[in-house]
Amino acid sequence: MKLPDAAHLSQPWRIHALAPDFRLEDVWALPAEGGAGDFPRLVQLIAAGDPSEGGSAIARALFAIRWKLGELFGWDDPDDAVPTLRDRVPAGLEGGPAFRALPFSPLYLTDDEWAGEIANRTMHGVMHLGWVPDGEGGYRGQMAVLVKPNGRLGEAYMAAIRPFRHRLVYPPMLRELGRRWRAA
Repeated sequence: MKLPDAAHLSQPWRIHALAPDFRLEDVWALPAEGGAGDFPRLVQLIAAGDPSEGGSAIARALFAIRWKLGELFGWDDPDDAVPTLRDRVPAGLEGGPAFRALPFSPLYLTDDEWAGEIANRTMHGVMHLGWVPDGEGGYRGQMAVLVKPNGRLGEAYMAAIRPFRHRLVYPPMLRELGRRWRAA
C-alpha cells in the first residue's frame, strides 16, 4: 500500500542526513510484520529477490524491457556512474547484504534501517527499508524510494516509469514479498 510522504519523513532515519539532495519518490508499506528483531529477515528476503522470477508476468516483462533498453542505450554503463553515497556513510555504519539480482549496492544496515543505491545515466536512486513501530507493540516494514534524476533524460525517464511502477510493478512485487514473508 502506498503511504503518504510523512510516513518516511517523520521518522528519524539516517538517510535524511546522507541524501538531502535526493527527492522522495515513493513510500510503501511492506507486507511484513513482526517483532523488534525481525528486520534482518526482511532485508535478507528483499536482497535475495529477483524481479525476473515470481510476481506478475507484466512486471517481469517490464524489468526485461528496462534491462534491454539500458543495454541498447548504454544507460547502465559503469563508466557513466555518478559518485557513490558510500562516501557519505559514517565509518562503522557500512554494510548489509548485497542484492542477488538487482544492481543495488548496499550502503548501511542498522537494527531498523537499511539503504542501498543504484546509479546509472538516468538517475541515482536509493531504496530505503525501515522497520517502524505499528502502535500495537509490533513492527512493520516500510520502503522509500529516493531519487536524483540525471538531467532531462532522468526527469523524462522517471516521469515515464511512474505509472508503471505504481500500477504494474510495485503491487505484484509487494504481494510476492508478502507470500515469501509468510512462508519464511
